[in-house]
Amino acid sequence: MAAILPGSTIGMLGGGQLGRMFALAARNLGYRIITLEPEPDSPCGQVADAQITAPYDDSAGLRHLAEMCDVITLEFENVPSAAIKTLESLKKPVHPGSGLLKITQNRFLEKSFSLDAGVVPTAFAKLRAKEDLETSAREIGLPAVIKTTMGGYDGKGQWVVSSLEEAQKAWDEAHGQELIWEKKVDFVKELSVVCARNSVGEVKAYPVSENIHRRNVLDLSIVPARIPEEQARAAREAALRLAEALGLVGVFCVEFFLLANGDLLLNEMAPRPHNSGHYTLDACMCSQFEQQLRAVCGLPLGSVELLRSAVMVNIMGEGTGDRLTGTESLLADPAVSLHLYGKKGAKPGRKMGHFTVLGSDVDEALGKAHKLRQLLTWS
Repeated sequence: MAAILPGSTIGMLGGGQLGRMFALAARNLGYRIITLEPEPDSPCGQVADAQITAPYDDSAGLRHLAEMCDVITLEFENVPSAAIKTLESLKKPVHPGSGLLKITQNRFLEKSFSLDAGVVPTAFAKLRAKEDLETSAREIGLPAVIKTTMGGYDGKGQWVVSSLEEAQKAWDEAHGQELIWEKKVDFVKELSVVCARNSVGEVKAYPVSENIHRRNVLDLSIVPARIPEEQARAAREAALRLAEALGLVGVFCVEFFLLANGDLLLNEMAPRPHNSGHYTLDACMCSQFEQQLRAVCGLPLGSVELLRSAVMVNIMGEGTGDRLTGTESLLADPAVSLHLYGKKGAKPGRKMGHFTVLGSDVDEALGKAHKLRQLLTWS
């Protein structure tokens, strides 16, 4: 495929913060952006050249997007597969494509693919009938996490169960959704690797991020992860192996559990920029969003070198008001970058923005991040 050069128009399926940060990166390199998103005045639409306000599976909206754009990408992996197939039928390049999304949209297929590629996931089994709960409890064990195979994020569509009775209750609450049983593992750290692959097969992996969650949502990411280099190298190599096996064109994130014995188990993967990679906006020469642009346009991939240690902190809505106070004190620190997403309502648990603290080492950045987050309140 010939490179898609600056001055071209990129289509973005999805209008959230990931699309917004992609659009800003694309504008810096002279590209135009059109997003298709059901919600008007979306975070991406606010900075794009245009927004097509339509459902993701709206055939007229998709045709309009295809007519206006040279290549199309997406900001989240759960776009309806029919939408991707519609765009592909119009002979428009779409990255990632429907074949890859078929795998990554389904947790059972995703883990099966990972296992076949030599990257070991947490122990799992597909739940085809309620009777499979007892079999999984016996053969894989408790406690476990029951998840919907499709959809779900940030803890949604998941049930942590410690008994067969709790598992049966989860089955009932799922109301017929397809489910997967995963062994709940004791881990010492949660890690992730963002990597990229372009259309000519060039691949690169960013440094490993150490992630800390709160209420099932990413709270902060620490880079570089506080792990031995041997483990970091193994995580990067596993992520790149999966990207190549999938034939990915774009940006890809793989989440791992690190066990006490040093083993890595795959948790999930996402064929898009990832919350844990937001630090790249301020701590790397080429951010994950510029990297996504380079990959889908067939350009050489940018540098993944970490210029300084970094800690990224999510700013979450609390339901106590929509006005964020304390930003002036935060911005008084020259080592801090603030990114707000243009969302109107700071609902509880909604990702409203993030800030990144740079430091000479992780300890310095982390200590400062904990202090600075106390400056921010919603009113």
